[in-house]
Amino acid sequence: MIEEMLCVLSNHYLSSDSEIIGYALDTLYNIISNDEEEEVEENSTRQSEDLGSQFTEIFIKQQENVTLLLSLLEEFDFHVRWPGVKLLTSLLKQLGPQVQQIILVSPMGVSRLMDLLADSREVIRNDGVLLLQALTRNNGAIQKIVAFENAFERLLDIITEEGNSDGGIVVEDCLILLQNLLKNNNSNQNFFKEGSYIQRMKPWFEVGDENSGWSAQKVTNLHLMLQLVRVLVSPNNPPGATSSCQKAMFQCGLLQQLCTILMATGVPADILTETINTVSEVIRGCQVNQDYFASVNAPSNPPRPAIVVLLMSMVNERQPFVLRCAVLYCFQCFLYKNQKGQGEIVSTLLPSTIDATGISVSAGQLLCGGLFSTDSLSNWCAAVALAHALQENATQKEQLLRVQLATSIGNPPVSLLQQCTNILSQGSKIQTRVGLLMLLCTWLSNCPIAVTHFLHNSANVPFLTGQIAENLGEEEQLVQGLCALLLGISIYFNDNSLESYTKEKLKQLIEKRIGKENFIEKLGFISKHEFYSRASQKPQPNFPSPEYMIFDHEFTKLVKELEGVITKAIHKSSEEDKKEEEVKKTLEQHDSIVTHYKNMIREQDLQLEELKQQISTLKCQNEQLQTAVTQQVSQIQQHKDQYNLLKVQLGKDNQPQGSYNDGSQMNGIQPEEIGRLREEIEELKSNQELLQNQLAEKDSLIENLKSSQPSPGANEESSATDSARDSEQIADLKQELATLKSQLNSQSIEITKLQTEKQELLQKTEAFAKSVPEPEQSETVTAAKATDVEGRLSALLQETKELKNEIKALSEERTAIKEQLDASNSTIAILQNEKNKLEVDITDSKKEQDDLLVLLADQDQKIFSLKNKLKELGHPVEEEDELESGDQDDEDDEDEDDGKEQGHI
Repeated sequence: MIEEMLCVLSNHYLSSDSEIIGYALDTLYNIISNDEEEEVEENSTRQSEDLGSQFTEIFIKQQENVTLLLSLLEEFDFHVRWPGVKLLTSLLKQLGPQVQQIILVSPMGVSRLMDLLADSREVIRNDGVLLLQALTRNNGAIQKIVAFENAFERLLDIITEEGNSDGGIVVEDCLILLQNLLKNNNSNQNFFKEGSYIQRMKPWFEVGDENSGWSAQKVTNLHLMLQLVRVLVSPNNPPGATSSCQKAMFQCGLLQQLCTILMATGVPADILTETINTVSEVIRGCQVNQDYFASVNAPSNPPRPAIVVLLMSMVNERQPFVLRCAVLYCFQCFLYKNQKGQGEIVSTLLPSTIDATGISVSAGQLLCGGLFSTDSLSNWCAAVALAHALQENATQKEQLLRVQLATSIGNPPVSLLQQCTNILSQGSKIQTRVGLLMLLCTWLSNCPIAVTHFLHNSANVPFLTGQIAENLGEEEQLVQGLCALLLGISIYFNDNSLESYTKEKLKQLIEKRIGKENFIEKLGFISKHEFYSRASQKPQPNFPSPEYMIFDHEFTKLVKELEGVITKAIHKSSEEDKKEEEVKKTLEQHDSIVTHYKNMIREQDLQLEELKQQISTLKCQNEQLQTAVTQQVSQIQQHKDQYNLLKVQLGKDNQPQGSYNDGSQMNGIQPEEIGRLREEIEELKSNQELLQNQLAEKDSLIENLKSSQPSPGANEESSATDSARDSEQIADLKQELATLKSQLNSQSIEITKLQTEKQELLQKTEAFAKSVPEPEQSETVTAAKATDVEGRLSALLQETKELKNEIKALSEERTAIKEQLDASNSTIAILQNEKNKLEVDITDSKKEQDDLLVLLADQDQKIFSLKNKLKELGHPVEEEDELESGDQDDEDDEDEDDGKEQGHI
């Protein structure tokens, strides 16, 4: 039957008939699928499943069949595409991994299936979502391909179109597909975050606090949405990926929206529980999110912190067990790697912060109330919560030793540590004793002061040894193991401050009353317990019932860390202990040296960053200056080009005068000399402008130097003399510049004279050309005028000689002025360098004076304290006036020395 249907599908002549292909696909779907037999009895259902898997195996035996089916899905015809989608989904449900592998190796196989999400027909689009669910299940390679085919964008669009959490089952299917793509897939999670898709999740949780409108589908949708958030911030993810997602959720307001649901009224219990778990993992280990959560208040009158409201639910035995576990997990996540939050919780237990009026209940009071209540589950939860407030925080362990509890009226207060041991000795329930022993083990680990306080009570050690030495039933073996762990911690972290309970004496006590091998065996009961491995897997306290609530996740890590070292410590001799203490001391010294060098490296890194910033700014300035220089060079080149053009134009203007000059050449006048005179006059003009510009620049430089000179009253005597010397040099420079300006003025006057003379020469030549007689005039008139012209020409030649001499003198003066300007530039640079040196010396002297003042203040303080001590001891002390007169003489001497030093400077 299957082979016949495949022949129909592959027949070239029938492939164009969509109706026949649709019937064939429907037939194959009905053969392979088990949907029609779901209501049949169990045995027949299993038989049908076996038949379906057998038919599927026959179908996929040849990979070309699956490839043919993928090619048919490209047909837009509804009668072909929809049966094809259902058939492929059924194949994936029957033999998913095999079909996934075939689709993965087929060309463009996954891309063809992604086109189903863009189909305008909702039936095909929705069945396409179901198909992708089956395709992406437990296959990371296909999950990555689907994600990079823009699946996140399309699925989020569908969820938005369907109404977010108010949508129907289509939203549920899309959320399940998103979970398949993101769960345990770090690449897709990073792609989801980088694509800013976390921001699009915020509208999902805008549900308000309505008491109505919570349909079953909405609860399911919201539950899946919360689980999707938890997938992104799961503790099992890499720490860096989790941290970046947590920050993104805070920045886009998603965490704030979740806290709104957390504090809202009318929220179903399962949604509230899942919201608490979600908020827990969003804030776990993220300081910014933890600080925000600490600031959230419940909408009550008066407002209470959200932490207090949640703790009230945790220690209330009437609340559901799952909700109490979620609150404990939230409190643990709030304190995880949060020393600031740990300090705030412990401070609510200290006497100075407890509210005497009793109007407001603090977190510490709730924890103490739960610790000593009659409900064993409240005892366990409060003990574990308080242990998390002490986790890896030696400061808070010492602070908690200050807590005093009022047991009854008329009796003195008892410390919290002693009260815990008192309850242990009273023989309460196993869950209560396990919780208290976990609290004590966490409290005493890595805290020698707490160990000393614990051993100071003489009843504690005999109680522990008695519990360990007894042969009790299986139920008590866990308590015996925890007592052995507590006693081992008291040995390993003992600083030998109590002579009656040193390390060596406690070991001897164990050897006499318990035996080392028996002690190690009892210690191993903890890690061998059936609930130990379950608690060590996940940080979330997820238990089916209260009876299974025995171990805490963080405590299992502590047991794993200490079990080996305690075993070694029990077997060590006193000499080995001494050697170990010496090694510890050397390690502490080494750690202090390492921290010192780390601080130095940190400071050097900061200095390097500052220097890099300075270098970057200098580079920017250098680039700006280079661009300015290139602009100036281009401007100079433009001016040169304009100047050359003007020279060419002047040469062309002088050409028409050749006809007039012919007559003068005949009479001894050279036109080249006149042109050369014109060029020299133009050069003199340009040189004069350049000199004037240079003089203006020097004037501005001198004015800047004058304005940057330090005030005489603010500096020492040496700087005053140097500034006077600088002012004299500047005055000399000004005088020299004034002389240069006068020389330039005289030059400009001479140039104007030459120009007027040139104009007169031109006029004379033109008049001469006009006065040349025509041939028809009489010879007598020509001879009379010739003598006059010759006289004029001789006068012109004489004037040209005088002009040449004057030009030569002007060029010599110009070179002398340039030399003087160069000398003034060098003196100005020298003055600038001297000024910079003076400013550096002044700043150094100010720093030295500040250091001396600090030293003098420290000495005065020491002298004052020594005087008080002498007075208390009864020794005579000099009067204040004598000391002040002595101090005054010393100050005068120091002033004289300073004056001498400044004179030398």
